[in-house]
Amino acid sequence: MKWIFFCMLFSVNAMGQKLFLAAGQSNAVGMADSSNSVQCIPGTAYEFRYGADTLVHLKDPVGNPDLHFESAQTGSAWPAFAKAYHDLTGKQVVIIPAARGGSSCHYKAELEGNGTWDEQGRLRLFDSAIVKAKAASRLCKQPVSGILWSQGERDANAYNAQQLSAEEYEQRLVTLIQRFRKALGSEVAFYIIQTGHFTGHPDEGFDAIRKAQEHVAQQVRKVYIVYAQTKDFPQKGWMQDEIHYNQTALNDIGATVARQVVLKEKKKP
Repeated sequence: MKWIFFCMLFSVNAMGQKLFLAAGQSNAVGMADSSNSVQCIPGTAYEFRYGADTLVHLKDPVGNPDLHFESAQTGSAWPAFAKAYHDLTGKQVVIIPAARGGSSCHYKAELEGNGTWDEQGRLRLFDSAIVKAKAASRLCKQPVSGILWSQGERDANAYNAQQLSAEEYEQRLVTLIQRFRKALGSEVAFYIIQTGHFTGHPDEGFDAIRKAQEHVAQQVRKVYIVYAQTKDFPQKGWMQDEIHYNQTALNDIGATVARQVVLKEKKKP
């Protein structure tokens, strides 16, 4: 078994490898249907498993309940991302799942039991994400290339409840990016999948969070909006329920984000 893993890891490193931290809340976890998830060719895409300190073939449900993070229930965007990225670059992809449903960016929006990415709060997720990312980096002997970020619904609801302003959310998002770069390297790119809408809830908060995300991407280097069509999902029939994206949507997100990431990587600073 050790020889098989050694051969697999040697093959991965020989072909070139890209590590991506997939972080955020429930739509980053994936709440869709694994039976309709994209299938990756063995040897092209991997998931990092923290508990076993190993790589496994990437397939849904992606993720493992560890360090307060969650497994897809049952389909996610990440096999579609990995397949498209590999098809475009020939590189093997390692996904480091680090998402938790209902988690907030700002501590004011935190719900008990769901956690926050802020520096203060009851269940802080950032340190766990860094532990997991650094463990994957050590195993693969490669840095984390980018952070795939799908989050904001919780903060949008807090905005609608007048618990949080758009400016407060934006400041915490900028701070979060700075913290990731301090821990993982100043050149790590931050790729934002824009927040969608919550059916039956006011659009105002979600629009405010989307605008804040756009502003951060305009102001902070190597921060990019790589998917902006989530607001159209209800009209397309791409919702799993009132807030979660279905597998068609997640597959489209994954493939589109991969294309955008490759384009951004090709651009000279």
